[in-house]
Amino acid sequence: MRNKQFEALLFGWIIVFAVIILSSIVLALLLKFTTLTPSLMPWITLCIGIIALFSGGIVAGAKGRVKGWAIGGLIGLGFTMFTFLVQFLGYNEWFTMSQSLHHVGYICVACLGGMIGVNVAPKQTEAD
Repeated sequence: MRNKQFEALLFGWIIVFAVIILSSIVLALLLKFTTLTPSLMPWITLCIGIIALFSGGIVAGAKGRVKGWAIGGLIGLGFTMFTFLVQFLGYNEWFTMSQSLHHVGYICVACLGGMIGVNVAPKQTEAD
């Protein structure tokens, strides 16, 4: 059973980072070739983070099929730890209060996605 939940976490993290990397490429191209202003970037990146963690939570919950809130929470915590480590080790900066509140929201959104993912996943049979 633990192997299935680890696999679910792995798939969830892959989805989160894939969405973030692809959206980063799209945003960079939009900034370069359109009149998109950098003042909108904080709101756009917040929305992208919410979408990425929600979708990662759904995928992880659907793969894990049990305890969606816990799997989603681990997706959010993993993303938060990764972000914190990059910021702290790379830039020698702690999270600000605003960043901390955003990451609490990200964790909650990932939990919600995990709960929804468990409930939309097909019911498992005895053979699974």
